[in-house]
Amino acid sequence: MSVLKGAAVIGQSGGPSSVINASAYGAIKAALDSDVITKVYGMQNGIVGLLNDNLFDLGKEDPAELAKMKYTPSSALGSCRYKIADPDEDDTDYKKILEMFRKYDIRYFFYNGGNDSMDTCNKISKFMLKNGYEVRCMGIPKTIDNDLAGTDHCPGFASAAKYIATSVAEVYRDCHVYDKGMITIIECMGRHAGWLTGAAALASLTGNGPDLVYLPEVDFDMPSFLKKVKDIYAKNKNVLVAVSEGIHDKDGKFIVEYAVSDAAVDAFGHKQLGGLAAYLAQECKNATGAKVRGIELSLLQRCAAHCASQTDIEESFAAGQAAANNAIAGVTDKMVGFECTRENGKYTCSTKLFDLTVVANAEKKVPREWINEEGDNVNEKFIAYALPLIQGETQMGHVNGLPDFVNLKKVKA
Repeated sequence: MSVLKGAAVIGQSGGPSSVINASAYGAIKAALDSDVITKVYGMQNGIVGLLNDNLFDLGKEDPAELAKMKYTPSSALGSCRYKIADPDEDDTDYKKILEMFRKYDIRYFFYNGGNDSMDTCNKISKFMLKNGYEVRCMGIPKTIDNDLAGTDHCPGFASAAKYIATSVAEVYRDCHVYDKGMITIIECMGRHAGWLTGAAALASLTGNGPDLVYLPEVDFDMPSFLKKVKDIYAKNKNVLVAVSEGIHDKDGKFIVEYAVSDAAVDAFGHKQLGGLAAYLAQECKNATGAKVRGIELSLLQRCAAHCASQTDIEESFAAGQAAANNAIAGVTDKMVGFECTRENGKYTCSTKLFDLTVVANAEKKVPREWINEEGDNVNEKFIAYALPLIQGETQMGHVNGLPDFVNLKKVKA
């Protein structure tokens, strides 16, 4: 493959995570260190920034400040939820992107995000190829939902899983303080895939785990749920439940829709979920008369960098680095993922490239055989999968006892 000289541009899209910046920094650092990449630009708010000619020069950032991205949560470059059209139906955006590529001599395009972001990266790659403009496009995965196809796991999942397991263990302790019992429902993110909610079961390894865990991979039955809660409460005077926001009945209707029928919808057609814990807590109160509490972990799951897995941080950085290095070596139209082994108590992880066409818009769910027969918890197979991912404590720096997060100057290109 011939040497391709030119500028690189990187953007972040979709919901952020506590390690999305670690991935971006891996790509940015590798690009800045390269002798073939002439400039490194950041898109302000993802693809929207590129369409609006709103780029900033990452080469003008202080290297020491830039390095703080590795331990800073959320999207330092800014994010968006913009759905790019199918180019065969409307190529307006693509023509604008091509215009920007030519204006800044962009030959390397890195997009850091989840399923929809990989789809965007794939569409741009195909359009540029069709129109004879040489640009190497690489997807850098991010999703705490852990639902991207191909890869063993996604950057961001492990840190969210560690936070959830830790929080569940802490809440368990709080719930068992009083002489009077309580039913506590903890709502975790996860629309169609229950990876995050399954992580709540990791708290059981400390003896502080949930009694019941419900994932969207299994249809939810309200009468069965309430009977189990009643039985556990009668026996223990305390019940702790972890539920995925996306649990649904046998007809596919979200359980939260029984409480809220007019949920908002985003640009990708996804209904905005939330409020399930409060709804189920009230149902439990009606059924038992017990004191109840509904806890929605919400955004804390994806921005709790103070509880990030150092394993996740290092792997995320490596994914970004691999995206840049492979593109420089001539690779295009790929997503960087992970290939891992878990044998005899030893965990290994290496980066692997996946075709964007395969990854885009595919969804990986928790295997049914990793969920118990009753459908109300995960089993040892899930634990063996997730446990190695949450190892290691963050090496984040602090100032005045508080996290020392990155502050980019964002000098306009």
